[in-house]
Amino acid sequence: MKVIDAHEFTPDRPWGALDVAAIDGATVRLHWTDRAYPWHVNDGPEVFVVLEGVIDMHYREEGQEHVARLRPGRICFCEPGDEHRAVPVPWARILVIERRGSV
Repeated sequence: MKVIDAHEFTPDRPWGALDVAAIDGATVRLHWTDRAYPWHVNDGPEVFVVLEGVIDMHYREEGQEHVARLRPGRICFCEPGDEHRAVPVPWARILVIERRGSV
């Protein structure tokens, strides 16, 4: 059994991660950041759960940019191929679940 106090996790760099678990080909990772992640498209599904702070999730649909504000307890699911970027306001701790090795 592993018990993690997410509130105490702050890595040495933005988007640094603590691997929480690997479950049937998926990874569960705890991230902390105070910097925006670049625009990207994942090759697999991705789930974001904001634990602390705020993330503005920017995404594009049909050439239009949208922003969803994610506060603690809000969950964002990105389908494979969804173009998006996470922007902390001003920092956040996030649980990310995605396929192992996803880019």
